[in-house]
Amino acid sequence: MATVQEKIERFHQKLAKIEMGGGQAKIDKQHEKGKYTARERLERLFDAGSFTEISQFIQHRCTNFNMQEKELPGDGVVTGYGTVDGRLVYAYAEDFTVEGGSLGEMHAHKICQVQEMALKMGAPCVGINDSGGARIQEGVDALAGFGRIFMNNTAASGVIPQISVIMGPCAGGAVYSPALTDFIFMVKNTSNMFITGPAVIKSVTAEEVTAEELGGAVTHNTVSGVAHFACENEDDCLAQIRHLLSYLPSNNMEEAPLAETDDDPERTDEGLNAVIPDNSNMPYDMLDVVKRTVDGGEVYEVLADYARNIITCFARYDGQAVGIIANQPKFLAGCLDINASDKAARFIRMCDSFNIPLVTFVDVPGFLPGTTQEFGGIIRHGAKMLYAYCEATVPKVTVVVRKAYGGAYIAMCCRQLGADMVFAWPSAEIAVMGPDGAANIIFKRDEDKEARKKAYVEEFATPYKAAEHGYVDCIIEPKETRPRIINALAMLYSKREDRPAKKHGNMPL
Repeated sequence: MATVQEKIERFHQKLAKIEMGGGQAKIDKQHEKGKYTARERLERLFDAGSFTEISQFIQHRCTNFNMQEKELPGDGVVTGYGTVDGRLVYAYAEDFTVEGGSLGEMHAHKICQVQEMALKMGAPCVGINDSGGARIQEGVDALAGFGRIFMNNTAASGVIPQISVIMGPCAGGAVYSPALTDFIFMVKNTSNMFITGPAVIKSVTAEEVTAEELGGAVTHNTVSGVAHFACENEDDCLAQIRHLLSYLPSNNMEEAPLAETDDDPERTDEGLNAVIPDNSNMPYDMLDVVKRTVDGGEVYEVLADYARNIITCFARYDGQAVGIIANQPKFLAGCLDINASDKAARFIRMCDSFNIPLVTFVDVPGFLPGTTQEFGGIIRHGAKMLYAYCEATVPKVTVVVRKAYGGAYIAMCCRQLGADMVFAWPSAEIAVMGPDGAANIIFKRDEDKEARKKAYVEEFATPYKAAEHGYVDCIIEPKETRPRIINALAMLYSKREDRPAKKHGNMPL
């Protein structure tokens, strides 16, 4: 009979074998592709020495196609928990060195275990995907595993932050777990996502496309809007995940952590007084406006390269995390369109889920006109944004910088959509439509049309009518924007607002 010391030695031998995953040759191959192994990724994600692995001895139970003869360490996924900046976080990382990271029954069981623990403990869950997809030998058991993961994703939605990281292939049904989470990170040139791969597409439609063109990081961050962040390499990606977590609370019952800042909350910026061109049709960079008002000029953009006519980003005011939505006059004149509406609506709902106040900067001439937009359902997509703002109960501060016309003015969180405090710069133009167009309609048959038009523009291309009717709380000098927003957020800190009891609303998806 083996001694206790021999049993301990055997334990260490088993553990060492598991930690080697698919073996040194496959680890070397992973490194040659510019990719880390599952455990190396988790080491870099968590605070040094804080990661605790669980269920590492789990093995598959499949006997089809002689699978019982295959030993798959950890069943191709590493799971556990640790801390990020001292805060509890759960994570799993698929191990491509073990059977291509394919998902089987026990692989899915390990992922679900971590998801359920994260939900019970109220902590974020990070999933690192690097997998060939469902393990074909396990058939419907693998598919059932995906279904269980999707159910957990949905149960946790709006309760804990869920972050998906694509660090290799992610295809077929596997893509739907990331799609159900709050944020998706991808790595340029080494990660891809698609429902059907290039070979299938070629056989069915005769289209020829590479995996990178079809579902690479750049494609999903610029064309499809599926992914939120495109990272240069895996180190950059893991650092960005840590940065994102700093803006988020651990769960929906908490607030985002306060950050220390040496940026004076009373700081004014004379440059803001000169940022708006005298010609109201001239573009400028709204991101410059936003950066001048936030702590240290630091913003973290979400979907930075998708629907660039609207900006969605995290930032801080006097250490408090906020979500910022802003029209970008540099692209499509800041018009709202299908993609911008979807981008903004999802960001608004995410912020509201996690108690992150919303600050909206407005310079919008309207919804983008054209048959492409109308046929594509701009009515339905634009309604998503209206719905998201109306549904949100977090503090909402709106700053009208320049144009705010028609339905787009409403969509950008006007008073009636629940804005708690509405500021307007003297350069603001709040009206049903652009004053030139309105004057042409009102004074169409007037002999003194030009004179009347000029008078109309001078009176209505201003924020004063809206202020007279109580739709603007304060007209402020641009340089005062930062201290005014900070003051408003401090005032709104104790805001409590309820909605009628219901199972859930019927969002115009």
